[in-house]
Parts: sequence; structure tokens; C-alpha cells
Amino acid sequence: MRAYANGLLIPGQSVGRDTRQFAADVRHYLRLMPRQLPSRYLYDPLGSALFEAICRLPWYGVTRAEARLLVSHRDEIFEHCGAVPTVVELGSGSGEKLRALLQASTRRDPTTAHLIDVSPAALATARASLGQISAVQVVAHEAEYEDGLEHYARQRHASGTALALFLGSNIGNFDRPGAAALLASLRRALVAGDWLLLGADLVKPKPRLLLAYDDPLGVTAAFNRNLLVRINNELLADFEVGHFAHRAIWNETESRVEMHLVSTCAQTVRIGTARLEVALAGGEFIWTESSYKYRPDEIVALVEGAGFRRRSQWVDEQDPFALTLFQAV
Repeated sequence: MRAYANGLLIPGQSVGRDTRQFAADVRHYLRLMPRQLPSRYLYDPLGSALFEAICRLPWYGVTRAEARLLVSHRDEIFEHCGAVPTVVELGSGSGEKLRALLQASTRRDPTTAHLIDVSPAALATARASLGQISAVQVVAHEAEYEDGLEHYARQRHASGTALALFLGSNIGNFDRPGAAALLASLRRALVAGDWLLLGADLVKPKPRLLLAYDDPLGVTAAFNRNLLVRINNELLADFEVGHFAHRAIWNETESRVEMHLVSTCAQTVRIGTARLEVALAGGEFIWTESSYKYRPDEIVALVEGAGFRRRSQWVDEQDPFALTLFQAV
């Protein structure tokens, strides 16, 4: 039985710190107009598994485009960077991208890989995958990016350069000011001479973008609606998941794909742990994620504004995507 009465948490029930933060965020963002939910909460164990499935869909070319670039240019990347005893990856996911990079023929030295991700399931998978590569030691940081970077900076050894990875077009999950702030945090965690390898999805025709975020198999829709399942399970809510439709739109003015959950009828939802009752009209939406798309020169300008200099850039023409190598100055 769900532990709430009249939409409120039963007095005296114990709630962990992470759950309290989740509840506070849900309460805050669902009271905004338009209603929103933070995209970081999409990645519970089921959400992470669904996202891994999305990356394998024929309509979602980001992962394959980036993999082609990593495999084609990994030796060149390490020729630029030289010996890098430390790698730190933001949003490591399953570790497949880092695994592909570390298999460069020019890499010889032992490497400590600091993985920063909010998903414990993803970190466990990455640790198992990277543990099969010789001379690689994995340090996992289950944290959001800024906190993980602080943990890494405190543990960093004084000698040797570091290579930071921000791949998978994760930069696209932030608006331009948010992306600039995160890159500034990343720069503070590094020292002059360190490296940054950034992967960013590029602007492409609207139909192609929308198909990537609203696939015919409905995997992305399941990924999006799973956020409601998570809120039900963790915050004692009563969302009727079947009463929400997945919608992806291309906002050309902001250069982003938006994911929404659209209420298919008038309904009232109670979220016990958040002490919140939400009345939704039919057709009203909850904005769950944005994915910003770039042009190659925009990527360079954004990152250089945070204290880096471009050293090289590679673009996949088959499914437009850019991999750019920067150095901290």
C-alpha cells in the first residue's frame, strides 16, 4: 500500500536525502508554467537501460556517428595529447565510448579513468567493461557533473596531464548559459595543458531530428514515460501512465528538440512525498528534456569562452556530428 493519506506523506515516515531532493525538485518544477521535470531523473536503472536501447535504434545516429569518429581518429587524438595518465568522463554511460578510445594503438601507459554519472547501473556496467582493458583502473563517482568534478579534483594526482571526455552530445542537454557554466566548472577542475574531447550533435533536417526522438518502435516514448513510473514508485504518486502521450518537437528558434509528456485528458495527480497535487488539463504538457543542436563553429566559440583552445575537429558527414579536441589554457 502506498504510504500517503489525502495526498500527503504519513507523518514519521523516513525519507532519504536523495528522495527528499527528488521530491523537492518535482514539487518545484511541476509548479512552473509550462510544467517541467528535470531530465536527470530520466536515468533510473530502467531509464538507463531504455536509453542504451535508444542508442541502438536505426533512427538515432548520434552514437554510431560518434563511434565512427572515435575509432577513426583515436590514434590522432593520443598523438595530440601524448601520455595522459588520467581520464575523466562526464556522463560515462555504459563505458563503450571510453573503451573504444582507450583501444588506440598509440596508448601504452597505465590510465586511471574517473567516471562521473548519476546512474549506478551505468557505472557498474562501465566498470565491468573497462576492467577488461589492461592497465586501466576505474574510479566511479555516482554524482551529478559538478559534484563529480569536485570529487575528481580532490583526488587528482599532481603529475601528468588529464584528458576530460564529454561525449554522447550530453552538452546538448543544457541551454547555452547552462552549457557555458558547466564548461567553466570543468575548466576549474583541470589545469593548463589538460585536454577536453567534446562530442556534439549537429543541426540536421527537421524530419530526421524528430524521427530520432520519436521512433516508430516507441522506445523513446517508453523512456520518457518511465519518468512517471519512477515518480510513482519513489515519491508515492498516482500518475496514470497510459494517460500521457510522448511528443517531440523541433524548436528552430532555440535550435533544440524538446520532449514532452502530454496529458490526454483532464486529470488530477497526487505526489505524496512531494506534498503536491497537480490538476492537468487535456492537452497540457510536461516538458521533460531538451536536446540542443550545434553548428561546428558554435561549438568552438562556446568552449573557447570557458578557457580552452581548439586543437582539432572532426565531423561525421553521414550523420552530422562533431568531435572536437580542446586544450585548457
